[in-house]
Amino acid sequence: MDFPIFELERVQSLYENTVEINLTESGVHPLTLAELLTAEQLETLHTTGLGYGQTNGSEPLRRRIAALYDGLGPDNVLVTNGSAEANFVVCHTLLEPGDEVVVMQPNYQQIWGVVEAMGAHPVAFHLRESDGWAPDLDELRGAVTDATRMIAVCNPSNPTGHVLSTDDMAEIADIADSVGAWLHSDEVYRGAELDGDETPSFMGLAERVTVVAGLSKAYGLPGLRLGWIVGPTEEVATAWAYHDYTSITAGIVSHMVGAIALSPAVRPRILERTRKLLCTNLRVITDWVAAMDGRFRFIPPAAGGFAFLRHDLPVGSTELSDWLRTEHGVFVLAGDCFGMDRFIRVGIGADTPTLERGLERIATALDDRF
Repeated sequence: MDFPIFELERVQSLYENTVEINLTESGVHPLTLAELLTAEQLETLHTTGLGYGQTNGSEPLRRRIAALYDGLGPDNVLVTNGSAEANFVVCHTLLEPGDEVVVMQPNYQQIWGVVEAMGAHPVAFHLRESDGWAPDLDELRGAVTDATRMIAVCNPSNPTGHVLSTDDMAEIADIADSVGAWLHSDEVYRGAELDGDETPSFMGLAERVTVVAGLSKAYGLPGLRLGWIVGPTEEVATAWAYHDYTSITAGIVSHMVGAIALSPAVRPRILERTRKLLCTNLRVITDWVAAMDGRFRFIPPAAGGFAFLRHDLPVGSTELSDWLRTEHGVFVLAGDCFGMDRFIRVGIGADTPTLERGLERIATALDDRF
C-alpha cells in the first residue's frame, strides 16, 4: 500500500513548532488542565495508575459520546486516537479496492489519500465559492454511480467554515440512499459554530451513516488525542477489530479527562469559550481584510477555527506562505494543501493578541513588497 505524502500535515509538522507566529492551526487555543478540571478531579488524576484502559473507550466516555447523538448507546461508539485515526479506520472498515468514493472538495485531504492508497477511486464534488461555499448537488448527483460505496463530507467544512443547510443535508442523504452508499461525515468542528446554533449531525439521516468527531478542534483539547467513530453496532465492532491493529487504545488519562469534558456540566462551558474566542477573532480578521485594499476577500465562516482567504497577489499560495514564514516569521497555510491555489487558510482560534500580531506583520510585509 503506497501512501502519498499528506502535504497539509507534513508542512504543518515541519514548521508549526519552530516558527515565531503560527496561524495554521484549525482549532482553538488549547485549554490547560487547571482551566478544565476541579481540584478534586486533578487529585484523582494524580493518583491514577497509568495502565491500559478499555481499548474501545471507557464506558463513561462512550456513554457521554453516545449522548451527543439521538438514539445511540455505547455499543455504537469506538474511541480512537484523534479523528484522524477514526477516518483511517472507517475507510478500512467499509471500503475495498476498486470502490468509488465521492469526496467533498475542498476538504481536509486525509480521506482522499487513504482512498487512493487502498486502491479505491476518489471522485470530487465541490463546494462553490460563487454560491457562498454551498455544495454543488447537481455535481454530486452526476458523480455517484452504482459503484459508489461512500460519500464523504465534512460538516462544518474545513477549510471554508461553511455549514450545510438542513435541506442540503437531507438531499445528500437521499443521494447516498439512492445508490446504497455509505454516508461518512467528519463532524470534528461541530460545536464551533459562531452563532451558537449547534450543527445537526448526519447520524440517522440516511440508511448507512458513520460519523467521526473528536476533542481537538471545537473543544481546544488536541493534546488528549481523543476522537471517535459512531455508527451501526456491527460496523463499529468491525472498526474495533481494525483499531486493534493501529493504536489499540487511547490513553487512560485521555479517557478520564474526555469524559469530564463531555459531561453536561462542562461541555457547554467549553463550547461557550470556543465561540467567544472565534467571534472576537472573526471581527479582528474582518477588520484586517477591510483595511487591505482589496488584496484579500473571504466569505466569513459560520463555524470552525479558520478563515479561508482568497488573495489577489502576483504569487501562488505556497510561495506566499513560504515567504511569510521564512522572511517574516508568520506561518499561514497555503490553499494548495486543499488543491486551491490563490487561497490561504488563517487560523482564527489562536489567542487574540497572537492573531493581531501575526496579521499586523503580514500587512507590513505585503506593503513593503507589493
